[in-house]
Amino acid sequence: MNEFQVELPDKQEREYNIRDYGAVAGGIYSNSEAIRRAIDAASENGGGRVVVPEGIWLSGPIELKSHIELHLEQGAMLVFSKSKEENTLYLSDFEGMPNIRAKSPISAEHASHVSITGKGVIDGNGDLWRPVKQGKLTKKEWEELMKKSQYTVSGGDGLIWMPSKTFYDGWMAEAEGSLEHSDLNAAEGYWDYFRPVMIRFYHCDHVLIEDITSRNSPAWNIHTCFCEHVTVRRVNVANPYYAQNGDGLDVESCKYVEITDSRFDVGDDAICLKAGKGVAARQTKGPTEYVRIKNCTVLHGHGGFVVGSEMSRGVRHVEAVDCNFIGTDVGIRFKSAYGRGGVVEDVTLDRIQMLRIKKEAIIFSMGYVLDREKRQMVPENIVWEDIPYFKDITMKHITCLGAEVGLKAEGLPFEEKLEQHTIDRITLSDAMIVCEQETELCNVGSVTMERVEFVGNKE
Repeated sequence: MNEFQVELPDKQEREYNIRDYGAVAGGIYSNSEAIRRAIDAASENGGGRVVVPEGIWLSGPIELKSHIELHLEQGAMLVFSKSKEENTLYLSDFEGMPNIRAKSPISAEHASHVSITGKGVIDGNGDLWRPVKQGKLTKKEWEELMKKSQYTVSGGDGLIWMPSKTFYDGWMAEAEGSLEHSDLNAAEGYWDYFRPVMIRFYHCDHVLIEDITSRNSPAWNIHTCFCEHVTVRRVNVANPYYAQNGDGLDVESCKYVEITDSRFDVGDDAICLKAGKGVAARQTKGPTEYVRIKNCTVLHGHGGFVVGSEMSRGVRHVEAVDCNFIGTDVGIRFKSAYGRGGVVEDVTLDRIQMLRIKKEAIIFSMGYVLDREKRQMVPENIVWEDIPYFKDITMKHITCLGAEVGLKAEGLPFEEKLEQHTIDRITLSDAMIVCEQETELCNVGSVTMERVEFVGNKE
């Protein structure tokens, strides 16, 4: 991978304390208007640092502008309310597809040189938004949850709790196929079903997220989409392990990204690289490329380092080094499915240490669909553009103490009909993996292992 430089935002010295614009601490009164006035004042003067001082500050959605730094001082806690009036619906996207969403607690669109910094805490009040699967809670936790709402539906592993009647109605409309994801007027009746991403940067450049604790998000925690020159460093990203769609950091169709010295403890994928999903995504160029990940730790999460499953515009030129994954479901995870298309290539992982991984230490899967029966389906007429590829992926100096499977790779089930392998030129070297099963390879091309030791799990 070629060397690249990630540029930081320009620094603005002028400060605008939200107290001076009418903000009141205590977590009771909404400070949406006061924070907006502070941001507007800074913007009108060419930019500046909007300061959130020590205290608990309740707010609705905040929109950042170019050359604005939202700075949370030590001891500051910015807590977001859940409100139909402020979390208005708009046409957006989710999981790489056009979709209605509620307005994000913090967002910026088409902005340059924008930052969120400081050692304060951002709390998205996600427990008011998210459904919860019964199987992820203890009996006592489930009983306490049922005191808040009696709305439940049957899921694959038990009941799923809903936080409100409007959410429940949206869920049922989705299940019946009557939910229209482009009709804002109809969606108003299910407004909180369209959970927002907590921190969302869209078509921005020179983005910095530094030092903050970002927690309890309604859906994904931090999402950068179609951005260039993104720096995420020394952040602490946290969601409960039961947080549905509670991803840590999703980098989608971004260029020049550096993620360093950060900690993730979340309810879904932790550090995830994406690039849109399906035919609609492929019509717009925008691969995720030139990404550097270093010195990061992941605790709970579906995956530590993840690519996909939305990767249709391509993911390439990625390096992840000196990372620790402890207790994640999967350590290193590449996932896609027929219909996505796109190529993931030139990815290097070096000096990755894993401990007590619940499932696979490393997995490449082309069968990522929720319906297990569809994983085995062979299309009558193959659409070549719908075929995704993982290739030229290097993993070295990998240590994993405890996993079910050391290395799993499953290509498309109609591999013999294709002109090339969908998973190919995978190299694993200088690795030691303690696991119950060494490898599980199916419908793959070249998988090279050099100086790799698999040790039977003695636990």
